[in-house]
Amino acid sequence: MKPYIHKINYYETDKMGITHHSNYVRFMEEARVYFLDQIGWSFIDLENKGIMSPVINIECNFKKTTTFPDEINIEIYVKKISACKITFGYTYTVKDEIVFTASSSHCFLDMNGAPVIVQKVFPEFFD
Repeated sequence: MKPYIHKINYYETDKMGITHHSNYVRFMEEARVYFLDQIGWSFIDLENKGIMSPVINIECNFKKTTTFPDEINIEIYVKKISACKITFGYTYTVKDEIVFTASSSHCFLDMNGAPVIVQKVFPEFFD
């Protein structure tokens, strides 16, 4: 699995020239979309099949600052999956140095907001 690479843009930094903390959550979503595309289950495919996957929890650990024009390599992996919930882990590095670690948990819902047991409905995704 290839890491997702995000090059810090100038507009993503604050007055001190440091990447604003709120952007790290956006980068998580970019990496998650990239990951799902790589395994053949894009967000669009999931939504077309009637599945939403909202965020229900995020945990973040800032290790070092990043600045413009750093390139962040984002490794994403499945930490845990259950019948109707998935948790991703993220490790951000710049020049092989860890700058950020995080996790995000998501549930699976149908378009009416009812829980979906993805293991039953889409066992190939669960696998």
